[in-house]
Amino acid sequence: MIERIHHDGVLVIGAGLAGLTAALAAAPRKALVLSPTPLNTGCSSAWAQGGMAAALGEDDAPALHAADTLAAGAGLCDPAMVEILTREGPDAVRHLADLGAPFDRTEDGAFAQSLEAAHGRARVARVKGDQAGREIMRAMTVAAFVSPLVSTRAGVRARLLLQDGEGRVRGVLAERKGQPYEITADAVILATGGIGGLYAVTTTPAELKGEGLGLAALAGAVIADPEFVQFHPTAIDIGRDPAPLATEALRGEGARLLNGAGEAFMAGYHAAAELAPRDVVARAIHAELMAGRGAFLDARTAVGDHFPDEFPAVFAACMSAGIDPRYQLIPVAPACHYHMGGVVTDATGATTLTGLYAAGECASTGVHGANRLASNSLLEAAVFGARAGAAARDLPTLTSRVPTGAALPDLPDGALAELRGLMTRHAGVVRDAAGLEQLTQAVGGMKTRHGEGPILAAAGLVAETALARRESRGAHYRSDFPQAAGPPVRTFVTLAGQRALKVAAE
Repeated sequence: MIERIHHDGVLVIGAGLAGLTAALAAAPRKALVLSPTPLNTGCSSAWAQGGMAAALGEDDAPALHAADTLAAGAGLCDPAMVEILTREGPDAVRHLADLGAPFDRTEDGAFAQSLEAAHGRARVARVKGDQAGREIMRAMTVAAFVSPLVSTRAGVRARLLLQDGEGRVRGVLAERKGQPYEITADAVILATGGIGGLYAVTTTPAELKGEGLGLAALAGAVIADPEFVQFHPTAIDIGRDPAPLATEALRGEGARLLNGAGEAFMAGYHAAAELAPRDVVARAIHAELMAGRGAFLDARTAVGDHFPDEFPAVFAACMSAGIDPRYQLIPVAPACHYHMGGVVTDATGATTLTGLYAAGECASTGVHGANRLASNSLLEAAVFGARAGAAARDLPTLTSRVPTGAALPDLPDGALAELRGLMTRHAGVVRDAAGLEQLTQAVGGMKTRHGEGPILAAAGLVAETALARRESRGAHYRSDFPQAAGPPVRTFVTLAGQRALKVAAE
């Protein structure tokens, strides 16, 4: 008999910025946070370099931030959700500062802000150049530890969403050190991060394999836009897994992209050159690499001797590989960086399954559309994490019986390594029908051999919807369909019944 524990409050799966924000916002209800790794590790939030985009400057406004977000999203953003994000964004940044996040300040005490690609204003609040995620998460972790209403359990992996007879999510089947046990609660919030670990080349923690997305899909939740995967153009190409990141703020400071011949190539791909949208820069670098010309980031003049102080994380990563970015070029390549798709939620974080909420990268609020605007991810985690926590705390206590369930199938390490290679090869920066068909067949074969668990469910959703979208839009680029096809249309899909619903974005 599996042990069952009832938590009288909100159960949060994931301990990144979205998860901890939701847990704190659930007060005065108690929140229990489960994390497969120790707190402040294994989450993309702690690795974020650029910072948080918000209209904090006197020359800026939420409406201007919203316009840039909508433009980057290539027609697929939900304008109402973007309005919430950009309106509540400044207060979210100020709240994190109040909790102790040491954002850089100007001499008069205002937030120091950087310019990043596709932003019309310098609006990215940063910490020590490239330390935003690390320092924000440090402050959030302390806030969670000192709160009498938040408790955490590390080393715990969610293996199944528990549902009652009416389909309401009532908890999870969890696993710690190989031992399963059940935790029930009145509300569950998924904050499990993205899908970077499904790719062989990623800038995110390898633990993030889309399992929250897959768990929700296998429980019957609607998933939106899984084909839209953002590839950061400038991962540091030194053969590491995951790949260290050369933050976009470097190009905001004036760093240039050169090929192996020393030629600055970005102007040939886009009028905004180095400050073009991420998908454009990623494809340009991909093209240079595929042509055998190589790609390098030159920050020698733009940053130079200031590297150790202004961008310590990038400096340390380069130096560990024998590259001194003050005097040498940084080899770069695109890498899986962010998933715009996820579990569909409304403005409160509620999914299509009663009792289940989602926040952060595993959710699809509609704010990112086909291509996330730089540094909007931490902002979304903070804004909608708080909304999810506040909504989940108000769900009434239930006493209905919850059936016991068995853990969904896991994926062996060898099969996972094979899957990661296939995803990078066929569902990467540039895609086509032949590769995507090969990928979907391979995923189907793995499901036959190993069973359909959350990892394969997530990978299958990406592959199948990428094959179905016969156009190029935002981060989804099809070499066989290089143009946008008609009005922008979002993807909404469920695993149950194998049916997809297409709804035009307003």
